[in-house]
Amino acid sequence: MEKLYHYLWKSRMLGPNFHDVDGRTIEVVDPGHHNLDSGPDFFNTKIKIDGVQWAGNIEIHVRASDWFRHGHDQDPAYDNVILHVVAVSDKRICRSDGSVIPQAELLLPEKFFRIVAELSKDMDSLRCSRLLPSIPELNRTDWLETLAMERLQGKTQRLLEIYEATGCDWEQTCFIMLARGLGFGLNSDPFEALAKSIPLRILHHHSDNLFQLEAIFFGQAAMLDSTLHIFDEYYQALCREYYFLAKKYGLRPMRPGLWKYSRTRPNNFPHRRIAWLASNTLGGFSMFSKIKESPRDTESMNSLFDSCLQGYWTDHFSFDTSAVNAATGLSGSSRQLLIINMIVPLLYAYATKTSDLELAEKACNIMTELPSENNVIIRQWKSLGFSVKDASRSQALLHLRKEYCDKKKCLYCRFGHLLLRKASNS
Repeated sequence: MEKLYHYLWKSRMLGPNFHDVDGRTIEVVDPGHHNLDSGPDFFNTKIKIDGVQWAGNIEIHVRASDWFRHGHDQDPAYDNVILHVVAVSDKRICRSDGSVIPQAELLLPEKFFRIVAELSKDMDSLRCSRLLPSIPELNRTDWLETLAMERLQGKTQRLLEIYEATGCDWEQTCFIMLARGLGFGLNSDPFEALAKSIPLRILHHHSDNLFQLEAIFFGQAAMLDSTLHIFDEYYQALCREYYFLAKKYGLRPMRPGLWKYSRTRPNNFPHRRIAWLASNTLGGFSMFSKIKESPRDTESMNSLFDSCLQGYWTDHFSFDTSAVNAATGLSGSSRQLLIINMIVPLLYAYATKTSDLELAEKACNIMTELPSENNVIIRQWKSLGFSVKDASRSQALLHLRKEYCDKKKCLYCRFGHLLLRKASNS
């Protein structure tokens, strides 16, 4: 409850004017700086008491007597508190010199606490779903535009960390981002680890031999073990080739057991995605250069993922598991996800590093030209009356759900803030 009052004070939801327990008018000029360390709750606050301006610190408690339970009466740091804000005024508080600290008892409407309780429920669905229709469309649009940019900037920051770790190599960064994108959430982390374990310079040495490339990829993915009872001739040949190349380059495979297969269709098994990634390094990996030179239309960007599986993988889902009529290329929805999660962040990161404002704007515009994603989270938002017209909006709603709703950060969400402000003023 005390943290809630901190939020209300910081957000000025307790009102610009109220009265202390002695009937004096309190006007908040500046709520001050929220202190997250020891000491009073807010520093450098400016208020007026009956028209006289005061500057100092604010302390907030649920009950005024908490002042003593928390030991503030023994701490000189609290002598410069100019106002004590409480929900229940059960005690008058004095400084060490005996002077009484002004105290305000602030009560909130019952409707406010009903909304707080609703936002605090532990449920799978959106906690504020019943209240969302009351939020004006203008407020929705403004917050969702901010969320879309927040999500893109978060991806960009993570990408730039990878860029720095590669020694500022854009192609290696692109390679890692492509691999991570092929994980499509479920296997993103293992794919990223796989790409980080394979320097592009090694792949360039064997860029004219798909068999050797696949040996490196599957070996590094910890999917090759000649002692297993897999009698597939191609598998055994890959094992022999990998052992030779691993010794030659000092390669060490990933930790086994990281790959996930639950809820994955055979066409999307990690084996096939790895084989597709290997096919993209045939002839040398230069996708970042292609991305920079490619027109910014969706058709051109889709064509960057035209590579198809070859040889063994045209009729196998995994080693020793045959497939009939298996797709050899990426689906349209998979390509769209790669544009959203790989190409756009890459372009935006490159624009950030080169201070190219025009390219940054173009990267953002790509999101508005792509159709919205279609998954269970987006369908839920649609059922609540949200218009999801493009990928920018669907990315915003995914970010809202994962970074705010699921983490119960309602006080940091503009929707939650607006609902609480309305309730506190009713």
